[in-house]
Amino acid sequence: MGYNNLELTGKKSTKRVGRGIAAGQGKTAGRGTKGQKSRTGFSRRPGFEGGQTPLAQRFPKLRGFKSHRTPAEVVYTGDLDSLGVKIDNKVLAEAHLVSSAHTRVKLVVKGEVSKKHTVSLQSSSKTAIEAVVKAGGTFEKIEQVKRPTTKIAK
Repeated sequence: MGYNNLELTGKKSTKRVGRGIAAGQGKTAGRGTKGQKSRTGFSRRPGFEGGQTPLAQRFPKLRGFKSHRTPAEVVYTGDLDSLGVKIDNKVLAEAHLVSSAHTRVKLVVKGEVSKKHTVSLQSSSKTAIEAVVKAGGTFEKIEQVKRPTTKIAK
């Protein structure tokens, strides 16, 4: 059966509300009495709870809430001299200083930097960048290295 073959019996007439008490849906027009929702033009944003802190904002503060963000792995400035000139996630993973080449890594000051290095990592403390630059090196902030995607054969 096609849409053009449907036989319609007719339209249901719409209720005309707010047309006087005798009309059945007059005066308050089915909105109840008083309050914000009875007023013309009322609309509230999704998640609004009347001024109470909404659930989406309350949830992280509740007991037992666990953040699913994986913390960045830390590498110290004292470890850099034993690695080479160019330092990135792959070099750190091969030296077993981080668990994987695909994790977020942060450089933190602990130990001296005596050699010139080109460091490319996700983040670093200000003092760690200063230590690398003072030794004649550079720091470049890069995005986290994504894992290669593999297509699954069906």
